[in-house]
Amino acid sequence: MNHVPSKKTGLTRIWAAFINSLSGLRLAFKNEEAFRQEIIFYILLLILLFFLPISLLFKIILLVANTIVLLVELINSAIEAIVDMISPEYNELAKHSKDMGSAAVLMSLALAIVLWGLAVYSIFMNMLSG
Repeated sequence: MNHVPSKKTGLTRIWAAFINSLSGLRLAFKNEEAFRQEIIFYILLLILLFFLPISLLFKIILLVANTIVLLVELINSAIEAIVDMISPEYNELAKHSKDMGSAAVLMSLALAIVLWGLAVYSIFMNMLSG
């Protein structure tokens, strides 16, 4: 379990990093319910983006905001895993780390929700103005 893999270089390193990244995504999807829920919303909102009557720039902004939620969730899950490994018993600093990671997820979700709200408002206002 504690076997240290050999150092890779060049294309082998890039390929190994890619495989490790896919492994991380699989682990997050398998073990993190919040990540699974966010992936489902991500896919649904991605599909919805194609049909929204808003500018391409606004669509890109919404896509970036949705992607930020997933990125922050992955980082938060990594923080939680390392904190649990290092501090299996309750520790106030461990709680602070986990709470701050969770706060980062909340902030990213708030950003996405505000931007989606602006998109809906923009669409609604355009419909009213004719």
